[in-house]
Parts: sequence; structure tokens; C-alpha cells
Amino acid sequence: MLVVDAATATASPSASAKKKPVVPAVIVFGDSTVDTGNNNAINTVLKSNFPPYGRDLHIPGGGATGRFCNGRLPPDFVSEALGLPPLVPAYLDPAYSIEDFATGVVFASAGTGLDNRTASVLAVLPLLKEVEYFKEYQQRLAKYVGPDRAKHIVSNAAYIVSVGTNDFLENYYLMVTGRFLEFSVGEYSDFLVARAEEFLTSIYKLGARRVTFAGLPAIGCVPLERTLNVLRGGGCNEEYNKVAREYNVKVKAMIARLRAKLKGFRLAYINIYDAMVDLIDHPEKLGLENVSEGCCATGKVEMGYLCNDVCPLTCDNADKYFFWDSFHPTEKVNRFFSKRTTEVWLSLLR
Repeated sequence: MLVVDAATATASPSASAKKKPVVPAVIVFGDSTVDTGNNNAINTVLKSNFPPYGRDLHIPGGGATGRFCNGRLPPDFVSEALGLPPLVPAYLDPAYSIEDFATGVVFASAGTGLDNRTASVLAVLPLLKEVEYFKEYQQRLAKYVGPDRAKHIVSNAAYIVSVGTNDFLENYYLMVTGRFLEFSVGEYSDFLVARAEEFLTSIYKLGARRVTFAGLPAIGCVPLERTLNVLRGGGCNEEYNKVAREYNVKVKAMIARLRAKLKGFRLAYINIYDAMVDLIDHPEKLGLENVSEGCCATGKVEMGYLCNDVCPLTCDNADKYFFWDSFHPTEKVNRFFSKRTTEVWLSLLR
């Protein structure tokens, strides 16, 4: 099984972007870590298509696009690094067409999870719906470029999957769907890993062959969880971090099983957890000054509509922060993490 750590990745997006495309397209599934604007088109309160989101996204197609960030997300940087456009469009964004989607498309929906009940919490797209849109996309693509070219694009694309955090933080630990009554936390991890295996198998059957699957980050260290951990003295919630580590072990085992079981499936695990902890412990590596609060508003609880242009407390320079809002990294950190995923892709193609 291929495991790549962000701390060891060195690929340069800006350098690679000028070369001939390494892959025909980048195709993305998951949650807000990779959603480039699909939630704009659905009836949910979880949106970010307003300032100050996107305030540092100054390239064409930029601004407050629905990315939960001050700028670009990891798939954008990976796309550019692989020689494709610097922004990967959201499938539900009416500003884009199948011509754009032929080189990159995002099906991700902020707030979703591996558990379908997670998507119901904030009325976002469940992962099953993302797969349905992927099937629809293939039909549209075949009409646009022809069946043979469409098959080539689908089978040779770079697939990025980032999902799982919301299952714990917006579902299990918020005790809103009843899962905490059905499962112990260890049993729930097993349940989620089984759902991940089903999802990965489904996109394999639909043609995906080279896929990166991100493990959980240090979920107890996001600013919102630090704020809620005040009764324990503040700081990272180590109980949550332990759960993330145990889940990641199970994910790596599942990935090894699938690689052995499914012929030609080049599936790689992305080690977000260690990279995140290392950067929090050594912020000087990236010139960060604040790794415990978000740049937007107070940086302690604000996300979505609470992170807005009305609040006068938003920082002037997001590059000094690990987090943009109380849940999501800044563009600078996303760029750093994307280098790891790019290195994975160079390895998968060898």
C-alpha cells in the first residue's frame, strides 16, 4: 500500500502547471475540504459563497466561489500541478459546462460524510448522490467527446477523495442522528470504514483506477473543538485525536485489502493527521504565527454564515494562520498539503 506523508512531498505546482497535462482530468469526491461550490446550488445553510471567503482568490473564476477558504483548495493546486486548470469546477455550478468538466470536476458537498445520516444533519449531498452525479457526468462526457475518449478520461483521471471528519464532529459527537446510541465509537469507526470500502468499490466499478483517499486529520485540534474543550483546559481534544488515529489504522488496512482484491486499482492513503500535527507543533516550518484560531472573526467558533464581512475582527494576513475559519485551513496550508497529494500522483503513475 502506498502511503505518502505531507512532510516528505516536494512537487511544485507552479512548475508542473506549465508542462503537458500528466492526466486528462482531476475528479473529486468528499466534503468541505474539497467542495469548490456545489453547496451553492442546494438548499442548505452550509454555504460560503460570500465574503470574506475567497478574498485572496484573485485568478479568473475566483472570489467567493463556495470554497470554505480564503483562496484555493487542495484539488485546485493538484490540478495545476498536473498541468490542468488552476481551479477545479463544482459539478452543480451553472457557470461551467461539460467542456470545463472534461478536464476536472468536483462532486463534493460541504458537510457530507461516509454515513448518509451525516448529510441529513445540514441537508447536503450524501456520498451516494455524488456517485449518481458521477454516473450522469460520464453520460454527458460520452456525448461531448465520444465513448472511447470518455472512457480514457475516466480511467486515467486523478481521483481525490476527502471525507470522514463530519461523521464524527457533526454526527456522532453532536448526538443528533442517534448513531451514538447504535454504536460505540470504535464500532462506528468500523461502520464508516465499511462505507468507505463500498464507496471506493463503486467508483472502481465505474472506471476509477488511480485514487487518493485521505485519512482523518487531527480533528480534536480544529479551533471549534479547542473552544468546546474549554472545560478540560482548552487545547486539542486528545480523545477525538485518538479516535482519528484509530480510524486511520483501519482505513489503511481497508485500502490494502482493496488493492489486493481489485485488479489494477491504484489506491493510495493520504496521511493528513501526522502532517497536520507536525505543522501545529512546528509552525515556523511554514511561517505560521497562529495554529489554534481561525483568521475569520474571532477564529474560535465562526464558520459559514458566522464568518462574514460584518465582523471587524478578521485578520489582515491569512498567511500567518493555519486555519481560515474555525474548521478549515487557509490557502497557504492547503497549498502545503497539496504538495503531498501531487507527490502521490507522481508515484501512482510510475
